[in-house]
Amino acid sequence: MIMNSLGSKKQVGRILFIGVSYYNNWYLSRELRKLGWKADVLAYSSENSALYSHGSDFFLKEYTQNDPPKKWFALLHSFFVGDLDYLESLLNKRLKRFASSLGRISSWFVRHAPRPVLLRLLMLFLNSMRTSRLAELEPLYDVLTQYDIVHFTGVQNLRYFYFFSVQHFGSMPIGWDVELLKRLGKKIVYSNTGCLDGVSQSSFRKWEGPEVVCDICPWRDNPDVCSDEHNLTWGKLRNELCDYQITLGGNRGDYNDDPRVHEVPEFYCLDPEVWQPDLSVPAEYRLEFPQGTVKIFHAVGNFKLRTDENNRNLKSTHIYLPLIERLKQEGYPVELLFFSKMPNKELRFYQVQADIFVDMLTVGFFGATAREGMMLGKPVICYLRPQWLEQMRREIPEYVDELPIVSATPQTVEKVLKDLIEQPEKRAEIGKRSRAFALKWHSAEAGAKRLEQIYSSLLKKRW
Repeated sequence: MIMNSLGSKKQVGRILFIGVSYYNNWYLSRELRKLGWKADVLAYSSENSALYSHGSDFFLKEYTQNDPPKKWFALLHSFFVGDLDYLESLLNKRLKRFASSLGRISSWFVRHAPRPVLLRLLMLFLNSMRTSRLAELEPLYDVLTQYDIVHFTGVQNLRYFYFFSVQHFGSMPIGWDVELLKRLGKKIVYSNTGCLDGVSQSSFRKWEGPEVVCDICPWRDNPDVCSDEHNLTWGKLRNELCDYQITLGGNRGDYNDDPRVHEVPEFYCLDPEVWQPDLSVPAEYRLEFPQGTVKIFHAVGNFKLRTDENNRNLKSTHIYLPLIERLKQEGYPVELLFFSKMPNKELRFYQVQADIFVDMLTVGFFGATAREGMMLGKPVICYLRPQWLEQMRREIPEYVDELPIVSATPQTVEKVLKDLIEQPEKRAEIGKRSRAFALKWHSAEAGAKRLEQIYSSLLKKRW
C-alpha cells in the first residue's frame, strides 16, 4: 500500500505481463511502477518479438529436458487435465476401471480444492520435471506466488507453462494452466490483437465496407489460422477464462459482443520520448532527396507471410505501389519509403523523416504503425469503418470525435493523398493534432493511469 494525496490508502497490486505485445507492455509497466505497482514483463522464446520488443524483465527460454522426469510426472500431468485415456494407459488391467473415477476426481479437485492444497500439488508437479537446473523453474513458481494479475495478449496465447516447455506441456489443452491461475486467485486480463480474435470469418465478411477484406487475406483458406470453427472456439475459451478484456476499434461481432470486452485505447501505448517529432536522426539513417520531395511512409511487418498469391495484403501495399508510380508520372514530387524487416527502434529514424503515413484501406481501423505516425506528429491515411466507430462511441465517444486519422478507401485514396501532397499547411495542422491526440490517448503515462483504474477495480471486484 502507498498513500495518495488525501492520506487514504491506495490499492497497489502486482501484475505480470506475458509477452511484450509489440512494446506496449514494456512502456506500460514502466509507468505503472512509477505509480507504486510491481509490474513486470516476461518475454518467451517462441514469441516473434525481435523486431518490435523494446525490453522485458524476464525471458522464459524454452526448456529442453535431458534427464527423464520423475515417475509420477506423467500421473500428475494427466491428473491436472483429466486425461482419461492417458490415465488408463498408466494403469494395469485391474485398475483401469478406476480411471474414469480418477478423472472425475481430478476435475473436481482442480476446480474445488482449497488454494493452499492446490498450490502445493502444483509445486509438486513442477518439481517432478526433475530439472538439474532448478533456477529455470523460477519463472513458473513466481507466477503462482508473486503476482495478483496476469495480463495476456494475442490469439491462442492464454497459456503459460507451454511457453516454458512444449515437450512437457504441449499436449495440455489451451487454457488449463490459466484456469489453475484463476483457482489460485489470480485475475486474468487479456488484450485483443486482430480481426480474427473472437470473430468468425463469416461474421467479419459481413461488415459493410469498400470491399470484402477476407478476399485479399492470405489466411482466408488456412483453417489453422482463421476459420469459423477456429475463431469461435478460441473466442469461447477466451471469454470463459478472462476477467477483463481490452480491445480497440469496434469489430463487435460474435464473442467480441460481450460485456467483458472493453474499448481501452490507452493500453496500446508508446513512449512519447522514443517517438518525438524532433527526433535526432543518426547519419546512417538520413535520407537524401531533393528539397520539396514529399516522403510517403508505408510498412508491412512479415511482408511475405502476410501477402497472398496475387501480391495483395491487408496493409494495401498492392494499392499504394502503383499509386505512387502514377503520381510520379503525373509530376508529383513523391517518394515511397517502404519497409518490412527492420527493428522498430531503428525504423523510427526513417518514420520521422516522412511527411505522410499510409496504412490499411479496407480493414476498417488502424494499428501500431498509425499510432507511431501520430505520435511523431504525422498525418495518417487509413480507412475507418463507420460501423466500428459507432460501436466505439458507446464507451469512448471523445476518442472517436478527436481521431485525426484521414479516412480513405481504395476508391478515394488517390484524391485524399493528392490533397495532402499539395497542401503542406494542411499536413502540418493534421500532424499537430495527431501528436496531441497520441499524447492524450496513447502515451505510456495515459496508459498507466487508465490501466491502474482497471486493475485496481479487478482487485476490489468492482469492475
